[in-house]
Amino acid sequence: MRILFLGDVVGRAGRKAVAERLPALRRNWRLDFIAINGENATAGAGITPDHVKLLLEAGADCITLGDHAFDQKSLIPFIENEPRLLRPLNFSKVAPGKGARLFTLADGRRVLVAQVLGQIFMKRPFDDPFSAVEPVLRAHPLGGQATAVLVDVHCEATSEKMAIGHWCDGRASLVVGTHTHVPTADAMILARGTGYLTDAGMCGDYDSVIGMQKDEPMRRFVTGMPSKRFEPALGEATLSGVLVETDDRTGRAQTVTPIRQGGRLPASGPVVEAAP
Repeated sequence: MRILFLGDVVGRAGRKAVAERLPALRRNWRLDFIAINGENATAGAGITPDHVKLLLEAGADCITLGDHAFDQKSLIPFIENEPRLLRPLNFSKVAPGKGARLFTLADGRRVLVAQVLGQIFMKRPFDDPFSAVEPVLRAHPLGGQATAVLVDVHCEATSEKMAIGHWCDGRASLVVGTHTHVPTADAMILARGTGYLTDAGMCGDYDSVIGMQKDEPMRRFVTGMPSKRFEPALGEATLSGVLVETDDRTGRAQTVTPIRQGGRLPASGPVVEAAP
């Protein structure tokens, strides 16, 4: 199975890049399943129902969220009726929506997608991500109940992401980090067959401070005082993420390839014009 995961979509630039480029990626790379982190898609803070629909229409099979899951209040009633939209498993016991779902493809293969939030350096305390994901993985054994398993680890600390990756090793096809908006260079296959990347990066304008226009973040770092709200940068966006190819029998990763397409980051991995 060929699964593409794209990192945090940031603002209008990120949405535009996904809408324009994703259909060609699906066709040219012969993708079976596409998951996207969309928690910053609307003005850099959360996502509205209209922007959920835009990403789904572009070709996403699943959209994950994060700590900004419900910044856009219109999402609260919407998420209950959109099963392709997932909030973190450990966000809150009373939060609407679900944190994991088993998706069935047209050919009968099944993909489990789950998301957890980290605890270290986050703005508010969340429940333990390890105990949150454990029963989900146990109920959907890799190569059995699920042909492939994807876990989005949305947190700040690289150590926490790596620990969760090893915790899931052999029980997930891919564990990928989101939240920092900075792509890491450590794509690998862990000892028991799980593909891993500490952070997928963002789908946004990299001529920025993690997707935001530069002036206000720099002012706050220099002076310690806010002047206005952060605004997403509007230049050409780079699509950043990871492509994993799995063995349908075992669910284990066979290849893990970081993706950089367009914008200011140098291209890596496959290119749009040729399938890997």
